[in-house]
Amino acid sequence: MMADVAILGASGYTGAELVRLIATHPGMRVAALAADRRAGAAMAKVFPHLAHLDLPTLCRIEDIDFSKIDMAFCALPHATTQEVVSVLPRDLKIVDLSADFRLNDPAAYAQWYGRPHGALELQAEAVYGLTEFYREALRSARLIAGTGCNAASGMFPVLPLLAERLIDPDEIVMTLGAGVSGAGRAAKEAMLHAEVSEGFSAYSVSGHRHMAEFSQEFSKVAGRPVEVSFMPHLAPMNRGILTTIHVRGDAPALHAALAARYADEPFVHVTPFGTAPHTRHVRGSNFAHVGVVADRRPGRSYLFCALDNLVKGSSGQAVQNANLALGLPETEGLMAAPLFP
Repeated sequence: MMADVAILGASGYTGAELVRLIATHPGMRVAALAADRRAGAAMAKVFPHLAHLDLPTLCRIEDIDFSKIDMAFCALPHATTQEVVSVLPRDLKIVDLSADFRLNDPAAYAQWYGRPHGALELQAEAVYGLTEFYREALRSARLIAGTGCNAASGMFPVLPLLAERLIDPDEIVMTLGAGVSGAGRAAKEAMLHAEVSEGFSAYSVSGHRHMAEFSQEFSKVAGRPVEVSFMPHLAPMNRGILTTIHVRGDAPALHAALAARYADEPFVHVTPFGTAPHTRHVRGSNFAHVGVVADRRPGRSYLFCALDNLVKGSSGQAVQNANLALGLPETEGLMAAPLFP
């Protein structure tokens, strides 16, 4: 049986990635596409690279008959999804790609997003969508909160090591370079080619919102409060994230622990000891590459993670989670090799 899915917010980058992935998915079918400002337009007009697909015309969310939908993907702006989900059928399975349901603590949400949460009863039932760590809960989830792409890139290397007490929780320093598609498709002066090309700059210097996810998930695993130092940078590339993490811990032991933890994971690959991953090697795919390199100082190490922010960092991870929630094979529709060069 094919699962009929609706994509809400289909005119954005993550919406287009969902369409691209689901178009060849053997267990899902795109049954509805919503984009309020583009309602009535053909998807091929909004995204010409999808012109070869037979897709529904874009419509408004309220025009969708959700009684015929098995799963809704919400690729909507932050603070919008909670209002939309509140009026959707209570038996509808939902994967949210925004930040609206990622944080368990309503006070933390209000602190980081500058407004009270508008759907606390839904926030309480949401399952955090880091598939490799919440797999069993995701199988029975109705509402899945997709991770932040930056957050996922930091969690894959760090979470297993915190769980095994192999690194010092008080000495975790992350720097990150992210492609411009992470800022979304809306027109922004700072995202113009002439503003981004041939440059490299820090952003959200006073505190990136994904730090709230780090604090939540790292503290949960460590059994004590953990606050990391985190500095993201805008890299002059369309897609991709490379995170570098400085930690106190023995590099060979860290590499061995990560290799053992991810040995059976289909989408997380640990590179050979002493090698750092490259965004080029995961581009367009649902794979994350994790690496460990020894620092010149004994007892200190560098951790790395490279992933595609639009796939493993967002839409691909969303499909991976949807596979579990719909009872489909977890890897279905996601095993395409990265694009290279």
